[in-house]
Amino acid sequence: MIMEQVLNLLLLRFGLLVGGLVVLALLVFAVAVVLRRRGKLGEVRRYAAPAARAVGRRLDARGRGPSRGGGSLAGAALRVAARHLDDDGRGQRERGAGR
Repeated sequence: MIMEQVLNLLLLRFGLLVGGLVVLALLVFAVAVVLRRRGKLGEVRRYAAPAARAVGRRLDARGRGPSRGGGSLAGAALRVAARHLDDDGRGQRERGAGR
């Protein structure tokens, strides 16, 4: 009986976490669509790319020293996001987007 309650609580917590992440992803997507329609997406990308790189480096530096995985999962996701933000849509990096 107690084990069943613990498992239900863990399942509920997992569901709330996944639901929150889905809502957050939908919100980010909606903001990107609105910015693209207004023609401001390029300007936002120029500001967001350095910030994403900086946060990714900060998350990796905050880690527990050298790891075999090359840093935290959040840091890796932000590095991928920064690379995507640096991309100009044709598979090439924008001018001045280097580190």
